[in-house]
Amino acid sequence: MTITETAIADAYRIVPKQYPDRRGRFHEAFRADALSEVIGYPFVVGQANYSTSCKNTVRGIHGTALPPGQAKLVTCVRGAVMDVVVDLRVGSPTYGMYDVTHQDEDSGIAVYLADGLGHAFIALTDNACMNYLCSEEYVPGTMLEINPMDPDVGIPWPLTGPAIMSDKDGGAVSLKQAEADGLLPTYDECVAHYAALKAGRPPRLTAK
Repeated sequence: MTITETAIADAYRIVPKQYPDRRGRFHEAFRADALSEVIGYPFVVGQANYSTSCKNTVRGIHGTALPPGQAKLVTCVRGAVMDVVVDLRVGSPTYGMYDVTHQDEDSGIAVYLADGLGHAFIALTDNACMNYLCSEEYVPGTMLEINPMDPDVGIPWPLTGPAIMSDKDGGAVSLKQAEADGLLPTYDECVAHYAALKAGRPPRLTAK
């Protein structure tokens, strides 16, 4: 597989090598050693999630507060999506910017997002299924939601009809408001968090 950094630092695009034959095809979707070597610390999977979405569904922009943080490896395993990484780290050189990756069931392309980055996507097909490998278990009260239609972020969603969103996502605050409310992690906090991961896992919150 080929792992390359996106336009957002600490987010990586993973393109697997496909092995087709008369039975179908095979590829390695994820190797912990290869990804960990690139990001500089172990990526440990604490939880795996799936979502299924109809066409024009927009999910996100979602992030996680520090602590505990939650890095993600996201892959479209059925259908097709436009996947988006948004830098939510206040003070980052790319704060508020986004990077787009098109994923589908045939390519096997995945995206890794470090703690502090936001994730969103739009389903380009019906029955699009996303797999999320998360470094931490879900902790209630630590999730961050930014409105995916925030004009200051300016994601060019390729909608072919009305956007389908949860009430929470549709009513989420703008990036500016989240920053003003002190909801977002800072870039310095995230860098310190990555350094702690390199030295050994930092303390983390646990679900009550």
